[in-house]
Amino acid sequence: MTAASIAASVGLLLQASTAAPTSKTQPPTSVQMQPPSATVRQLTYALADGSRNGATLVLPASASRTPRPAILYLHWYEPPRPTSNRTEFLAEAVELAASGVVSVLVDTPWTAEKWFATRDAAHDYEFTTEMAKHVRRAVDVLLAQPGIDPTRVAIVGHDFGAMWGALEAADDPRITHLVFMAGSPSFADWYLFTPKRDGAEKDAFVARLAPLAPQQAVRRFVPRPVLLQFGTNDKFIKNEDAKAMGDAVAGPKTTFKTYDFEHELTYQARVDRVAWLREQFRLPPR
Repeated sequence: MTAASIAASVGLLLQASTAAPTSKTQPPTSVQMQPPSATVRQLTYALADGSRNGATLVLPASASRTPRPAILYLHWYEPPRPTSNRTEFLAEAVELAASGVVSVLVDTPWTAEKWFATRDAAHDYEFTTEMAKHVRRAVDVLLAQPGIDPTRVAIVGHDFGAMWGALEAADDPRITHLVFMAGSPSFADWYLFTPKRDGAEKDAFVARLAPLAPQQAVRRFVPRPVLLQFGTNDKFIKNEDAKAMGDAVAGPKTTFKTYDFEHELTYQARVDRVAWLREQFRLPPR
């Protein structure tokens, strides 16, 4: 299926925007100061329910007849940090664009600062499955870009972004590479922060979410290449849970790295991630 037919079949109706961002969920206007190696565009695309979602498209500045690798970036949730939105990976996407990579960075429900505390917790399971569909649509947007190499398509996710990225990657053969950053083995681990559930109610809640566990999803993704990155001082992800994730998918195409830092991870994690992507995508030397 061609990129044009993909776009037509899912009804993406992409709309580029040249206006300055007008909401707190959009990247700051500073992204207009682009290096010559990349073109950064703001756009919206249609979701299955008819609403529109915001995204940033990062393209190599120069044209090429060679098929390009592609990345979908899914950000973390750490309000009020200024990177708790689709700007988290913007600098990384721009850097990789210089080597020919096309990237899409998308808004998510957790872009909103108070999302977790105000979510409809009674429908956590339904939200989890619905969000997986939204990520699938974001992959459609990425692959609708012209000239994408279908053998080099990655999802890079951090925190909640890693968890939903794993669900999508496991069930979508179009995804060839996965980067899983500081995600929990189970959605229940984080949903149980609030509201509190106890006894039989808690047991039933955990059991219902078990089939959607990111740990199981990453296991299904293997033997495709996967990079896992965790912080040893992460207050949300226990070291034993991180190790369990690594053990679950250990293999010749799995890379497991830890950093002496917190949930945000370190600049070295970014260096390692970019190096891994460059190697996996067989990008030319810088």
